[in-house]
Amino acid sequence: MFNLNGMTALVTGASGGIGSAVARALAAQGARLAISGSNADKLRAFRDELDEHTPQHLQDVDHVAIACNLGDADQVEKLVPAALESLGKIDILINNAGITRDNLAMRMKDEEWDQVIKINLESTFRLMRAVTKPMMKARFGRIINVTSVVGTTGNPGQMNYCAAKGGITAMSKSLAQELASRNVTVNCIAPGFIRTAMTDVLPDAQKDALNGRIPMGRMGEGEDIASAAVFLASKEAGYVTGQTIHVNGGMVMI
Repeated sequence: MFNLNGMTALVTGASGGIGSAVARALAAQGARLAISGSNADKLRAFRDELDEHTPQHLQDVDHVAIACNLGDADQVEKLVPAALESLGKIDILINNAGITRDNLAMRMKDEEWDQVIKINLESTFRLMRAVTKPMMKARFGRIINVTSVVGTTGNPGQMNYCAAKGGITAMSKSLAQELASRNVTVNCIAPGFIRTAMTDVLPDAQKDALNGRIPMGRMGEGEDIASAAVFLASKEAGYVTGQTIHVNGGMVMI
């Protein structure tokens, strides 16, 4: 079940905490990956690491690394063609990359708004648009967008981030309706508090306060998001589209 042998995937933000967990999980299930990120050196090192997570019988699979600054529209437009050239096809698109530029609304600068919308929302639109034609032609595709629980609940100091994540959810529902007849699904995964390098450095008191808001009493792991991604990428999820899977330990029950 959830076997991805013979499938290909493009994963953005692949060298980050959640992105790397998703990439490892897809590779472990047999997918061949094009991983993307803004740090070329970090990306190449992670590509080499992926070999360790590739099943033994697929050791001849060559994953590829494609550096891309998602804040540069020209680079974004070239990413899918570059992945298609390397992989031959794209069965799975994982839009995971994102940034924050937090500030209260009254103090938020135009560039803080613009950067978050451009990288989080606009690049997701551009990449979804780019894979639409080849996926429709193949009559198969899985588009998975990593959003956030705050795209549903809102969060003070994150008007730009919440707008971007909520916008991704709305875009995904629209595209899901456009592509459903061609066996292309479009879904979202909305993480809650996930343990990353950023949360690891928080004071214990702050971690305890965060965990106190979660019925399960702990933050999630990147692997929790990766498991949801593997399911949505699989053939078994073929009747699931236009949905958001909330992975938050019960912090928000939607």
